Amino acid sequence: MNDIILLKQGEMILKGLNKREFEIKLMSNIRRRLKPFGEFKVYSLQSTVYVEPQNEDCDMEGAFDASKTIFGAMAVTRAAACKKDKDAILETAISYLKPMLASANSFKVESKRADKRFPMSSIELSQYVGGLLQDRFPHLVPDMHKPEFIVNLEIRDFAAYVHGPAHPGAGGLPMGVGGRMVVLLSGGIDSPVAAHMMAKRGVRLIPVHFFSHPYTSEMAKEKVLSLAKILTNYCGRMKVDIVPFTKIQEEIRQNCPEGLLTVIMRRFMMRIAERIAADNGCTALVTGENLGQVASQTAEALAVTEQCINIPTLRPLIAFDKKEIVERSRLIGTYETSILPYEDCCTVFTPRRPRTKPSISEVLEAEATLDIDTLVYEAVSGIETLAISND
Repeated sequence: MNDIILLKQGEMILKGLNKREFEIKLMSNIRRRLKPFGEFKVYSLQSTVYVEPQNEDCDMEGAFDASKTIFGAMAVTRAAACKKDKDAILETAISYLKPMLASANSFKVESKRADKRFPMSSIELSQYVGGLLQDRFPHLVPDMHKPEFIVNLEIRDFAAYVHGPAHPGAGGLPMGVGGRMVVLLSGGIDSPVAAHMMAKRGVRLIPVHFFSHPYTSEMAKEKVLSLAKILTNYCGRMKVDIVPFTKIQEEIRQNCPEGLLTVIMRRFMMRIAERIAADNGCTALVTGENLGQVASQTAEALAVTEQCINIPTLRPLIAFDKKEIVERSRLIGTYETSILPYEDCCTVFTPRRPRTKPSISEVLEAEATLDIDTLVYEAVSGIETLAISND
C-alpha cells in the first residue's frame, strides 16, 4: 500500500497563466520543509500536490503535521494509492480505513472521478464501495446527511486514492510569491499575529526587534526569539535583527516633551526599519498596530508615525478588536509565549499623559533637538542578526 500526502490548492487555482509559477514555489517550499522527515517525491497535477515517500524511513506523521502549516494548501490529507480498479479500491478502503470504520457508527462514501476514462460514474463507485463496506462492517449505518465518518475516493491520472476527511491546511499563498517585507516584532500579542497574516499572503519576512538593555532583560529578547521560532513553523527559517535602542530612548526622554515620547520613539523605529528594508530589498513595513488600541495608535498618531518614511506601512490588524487578535494568537500558537511577563522597549519610559492627537509640526519641533541621522546610524551599525529555524 502506497501511503502518501495530498495537498489541495486553494486560491492558487485562480491565478490563470501564472498558476504554474505559484505551484513551483509551493512545491519548492514543501521539499524544503519536509527535508527533516525523509526523502519525498513532490509533484503537482490537477490542482493537487502529491508527496510520496521514497523509502520506509520517512517520518509520515512528522511530514503530515508539517504539511498542515505550509501556506498555499487549503486542505491536507494522508491517503493510500491503489490501482484504478473497483475491487482494488474497495480492498484498500477496508485495510487503510479499518480502524476508523470500526469505531464509527455511521458513514458515507464520496467519490471524485477526475479521470473520466474510469468506467464507473462517481455515484456508481460510491454505491458499489459503500454497499460492500457495510457488508464488511455491519454496525455501520449509511447516513448521507450527517455521517460520523466519510470515505473519500479519488480517481486521478496515475492512481486511485482512498482517504478519510481532509484536515484544514494553512491556506493563503506560497511563501515567497508576495515579495519581502520588514515586520516590527515586539514581545506582545499583536505583532506575531500580524507577521503570520502577512506571511499567509506569501510574504517573506525580516523580523526587527528593538532592544533596550538594561531597561529590558535578556529574557525579554529570548521571548521575542521564541516567538520568531514559532513563526518559522509557518514561514520557514528567518533572520531576526535585534536593534540596540537604549540610547535613542534616553535621548528622547531627556530632550522631548513627555507627551510625545511614544510617537517620537515609534518614528525612530520606522526610520531604522526603513533602512533595514532598503538593505534587504524589502518593499514595505509591517506592524501590529491596531486603530485606537493605545494612545500611539490613534489615526492622528499613526499618520505622524509614518510621515518620516517613504515606503508603505501595512497594518493587517488595523480593524480587529482585541478578542479577535487573541483568538488568532492562540490558533497559531504564539499566545502563551506573548503573555510571558517580560517587558519590551515599548513599555519603557511610557508617558503619564501621552498625546493622542499629535501634529506633525509639534513633533518636528521636538525632534529638532535630536541628532536623528547619527542616532539612526549608530543603531543600525549595532544590529545583531540571529538566524532562527524550526529544526
